[in-house]
Amino acid sequence: MKIQFNIRFHTRYGESLWISGNCKSLGANCPVPMLLMKYATYDYWSIEVDLDESCLERPLSYGYIFKNGAGETIYEQKDCRQLFLPKQSGSTLTVYDTWMATSAIENTFYTAPFKEVLLPEYCNNQAPSIADEASHTFIIKAPLLKENEVVCLLGSAEELHHWKTDAPVLMEKQGDSWVTTVALTKNLLSFQYKYGVFNTDKKRFIGFEEQENRLLPHPSLQDSKIILQDGFIRLPNNDWRGAGVSIPVFSLRSENGLGIGEFNDLKPLADWARETGLKLIQILPVNDTTATFTWRDSYPYAAISAFALHPIYLNIESVAGNADPALAAELDIEKKRLNTLAAIDYEAVLKAKITLLKKIFDSAGKEQLKTPGYTAFFKINQHWLQPYAVFSYLRDKYKTVDYSKWEDHAVYTEAAVAALFKNNPVVAFYCFLQYHLHLQLKDAVAYAHKKGIVIKGDIPIGVFRYGSDTWTAPELYHMELQAGAPPDDFAVNGQNWGFPTYNWQRMQDDQFAWWSSRFKQMSHYFDAFRIDHILGFFRIWSIPITAVQGIMGYFDRAIGITADEFYERGIQFSEDRFCNPFMNNIVLGQLFGDNAADIKSRFFHTENGFDYVFLPEFDTQRKIETWFTHHPAVHGEPNLKESLFQLLSNVLLLKQSSGDGVFYHPRFDLQKTASFQALPYEQQQKLTELYNDYFFRRQDAFWRKESLKKLPQLKAATNMLVCGEDLGLVPSSVPEVMKELGILSLEIQRMPKQPGIRFFDPAKAPYLSVVSPSTHDMSTIRGWWEEDSAVTQDFYTHTLHLQGEAPVSCEGWINREIVKQHLSSPAMWSIFQLQDLLGMDEQFRREHPAEERINIPANPQHYWRYRMHLPLSALLANTSFTALLKEMIMNSGR
Repeated sequence: MKIQFNIRFHTRYGESLWISGNCKSLGANCPVPMLLMKYATYDYWSIEVDLDESCLERPLSYGYIFKNGAGETIYEQKDCRQLFLPKQSGSTLTVYDTWMATSAIENTFYTAPFKEVLLPEYCNNQAPSIADEASHTFIIKAPLLKENEVVCLLGSAEELHHWKTDAPVLMEKQGDSWVTTVALTKNLLSFQYKYGVFNTDKKRFIGFEEQENRLLPHPSLQDSKIILQDGFIRLPNNDWRGAGVSIPVFSLRSENGLGIGEFNDLKPLADWARETGLKLIQILPVNDTTATFTWRDSYPYAAISAFALHPIYLNIESVAGNADPALAAELDIEKKRLNTLAAIDYEAVLKAKITLLKKIFDSAGKEQLKTPGYTAFFKINQHWLQPYAVFSYLRDKYKTVDYSKWEDHAVYTEAAVAALFKNNPVVAFYCFLQYHLHLQLKDAVAYAHKKGIVIKGDIPIGVFRYGSDTWTAPELYHMELQAGAPPDDFAVNGQNWGFPTYNWQRMQDDQFAWWSSRFKQMSHYFDAFRIDHILGFFRIWSIPITAVQGIMGYFDRAIGITADEFYERGIQFSEDRFCNPFMNNIVLGQLFGDNAADIKSRFFHTENGFDYVFLPEFDTQRKIETWFTHHPAVHGEPNLKESLFQLLSNVLLLKQSSGDGVFYHPRFDLQKTASFQALPYEQQQKLTELYNDYFFRRQDAFWRKESLKKLPQLKAATNMLVCGEDLGLVPSSVPEVMKELGILSLEIQRMPKQPGIRFFDPAKAPYLSVVSPSTHDMSTIRGWWEEDSAVTQDFYTHTLHLQGEAPVSCEGWINREIVKQHLSSPAMWSIFQLQDLLGMDEQFRREHPAEERINIPANPQHYWRYRMHLPLSALLANTSFTALLKEMIMNSGR
């Protein structure tokens, strides 16, 4: 069957348009799966293809690809077109398409949360069928119709009733599209048409779509059938808005838990969300972080597997059933001990759960692993489950996750792992845990879906340095580097997350297969997800393994500075002066005062009595960190370690050597260093100009290209709704790329992205965004209110527009006003920490706001142990608070 594809797309000289589809004729089996189209006329691009039989046996899925003059490849929205073609046709099919940009807002309503939960009546996975007898087939998408509304077709042709609104051609819903066929006069040269909306219950025409009339592109050809795929109906596309609640699973409290929130607790939370009108529950990562079996494993972003779920979220009773009275009695004792705690005792909870689960496994687990359900689960997940289970076994055996210290199997081999996997009860135990975690999370999500609630997950930007992922594929990571973030108002020395950075070039070689698998795994449980630190897909803050603080890092990849560039700018460059810590008697005296002489003799060396260098055993932050674990600071020097760290970071440049040469990166905030202050004024000015060029100008186009190598393919790997955490030092290319790809941004009131303003106005949020008054990395509304009275007074006067002195504490009505601001935002989603919602009720909320904070980013040793101060049953029982929130959500139109 011959088919001619046509699309109107404006291009310039040197640009081209391509087509790709899911059958052989459209490049599906080619190394480069796309076909070059030909430029016709009037901006039309065309290609005629002889379709093979495979194209007729399943829905034909295809899309267009644009290659611009800058070498960028820009794809349409994935799977935006699907057609069932007639299996026999003596005519040529002529298709006229409309470009379906990934930036189109309407694409959002065909993602998983809308198709499967929020708007299921308007979306399904079928494909439109093209009838053999069709003359002209019209196809349009309209995701936001109301009840009893259908799309109709009107036009200037006689067959379209000459624009009569009392007799439009009603279209039929087929899959995600509205379809109708019309037998138009063969010699019709051209005509105008438009889509509209018709209410079938009231038998009334509602109105036309917006903008100008549509035109039939060309007159009908002899023996040709025309298919017009017109994209989206031109109606308002930003009316749908929803609200959600954010809380880590571990923070949930219920009578059925064991000192920590569990997957089963998502069910009563969904019940409460349903009652209030909330449509979304957002959680933090739930992957296994068990590296040390201590409280340090409470950090949810340091997963030892990007695929495995954390056993701490298992509900013991659901696994055990009612078969063992002795175990039930033991469980009851542990419940009474752990459930009364105000905060999570992570170590005690994990120890109790693993102990009880091992007893269950010993009595019934082996039989459960023989069931058809487990067999199906293992088949799907074997690629990560087998190495993860063996990794966990070896971690237990050698008492460490640092596989470089294992006596055997320090280097992963598939054959050795397969051998260890066989008939090993400890390995089987970890498979048993993952199977039940899968069942419980799937069950909780299904329950939420029945309540009309979608679940939003969180995908960490990194993986734990010594985990199953790095063990099995070390080539995918730069183990000599650490990922983190540059300094900001919340972490003045930057952040060092400790994760290895990604070897993006190696990942690109296999089309980001690891990332695609990771996204697919998340889609088993979640409808939407938050990409933690999406800036890392543009560039990552890379810190040498020898450093402890994030301030010692630089952006990678980035366009570094060569030695020649310093000279060209008139900067008197010296690698020794610019790259080494600047220390002399003046600097050391200002820092250490009366203790300077003693500290000099202990940590430094000098040849001239004035300039100093660190002794070799102290010349990196990591060496100093190790030394202080064995030599606590002497009396009178409580901050000695931090002061030594500060001296090591008293540099102007960070040197990077690679196969491409030697490059230099300005140290972040170099103007604040004593090294900078010691330079002549003229040199300071020139170095500042270079600093500003490096951070705010030269990188943008480069970082844009880097992101477009990754994000389009990764987004296309899933149909989850994608949200990006784009906070911090945001390059100008980030909002551009996120908008182009239809990725929702995050807008936080007290972290404005626009320079020169103190607070972001939620009323100015873009539609494709999530607005929130706080995140898990910040204090809650109430906690923030008490941190700085000058700041809250400014907010009280200029944001809330209130007169007088701001209250010392955040009274309930103030908290409600802030929540109302966010509910009234034009953003698609407003999502609130549960603590911020509870803060509206002075009788219901926690007494001390400082106890509500989840994380303190400036503290790498923070213990993640926040727990609700009341059980979910009490939340459900408080009908007055539920009614208050429900009324606020309804009045906001969400």
